[in-house]
Amino acid sequence: MEPITLTTDRLLLNPFTPGDADEVHAACQDPDIQRWIPVPSPYELRHAEEFVEVTVPDGWRNDSEYTLSVRLRESGQLIASSGLHHPRSGAWEIGFWMAKEHRGRGYATEMVLAMARWAFTDLACTRLEWRAEVGNTASRGVAEKAGFTVEGVQRSGFHGRGTLRDCWVASLLPSDLGLPCPVPYLPSNT
Repeated sequence: MEPITLTTDRLLLNPFTPGDADEVHAACQDPDIQRWIPVPSPYELRHAEEFVEVTVPDGWRNDSEYTLSVRLRESGQLIASSGLHHPRSGAWEIGFWMAKEHRGRGYATEMVLAMARWAFTDLACTRLEWRAEVGNTASRGVAEKAGFTVEGVQRSGFHGRGTLRDCWVASLLPSDLGLPCPVPYLPSNT
């Protein structure tokens, strides 16, 4: 798929470019990003260059991961990254990080909802999943504010830096956003 651009009232979500490596590198120096996101630690400039020059373009080309930079519309400053990955049976998983100085302003929820609407309307996504290591309360808060339903804990469900950890799992359905589902959904009666 060709990379796309999404806009919200305050944000511009568009493809990363090689020139974004310095900003990605700076944002990923945050200990919280290195703690909760499976990025290399320490995070070096070469990791950011590989991310924006190889990993992101390969994901779009292979239709395996659609990652976008997230910038403030007014200033153009990089504040986050968000991606859809691990497609299977109509479901996608969303992942994201937010630069420390921009947390707590609702940007992450706005970004997640933009990605969700795109997934449901353009990718025929039937279920959007969110997973985060148990304890990542900031990420869980974003998922809940965006309307995800926390379904429980997946034992040994998160792999990062050679360790398996338990993770929270949540889902968002098209109907949660008032959108039609491309496949009929028949919930259980229990």
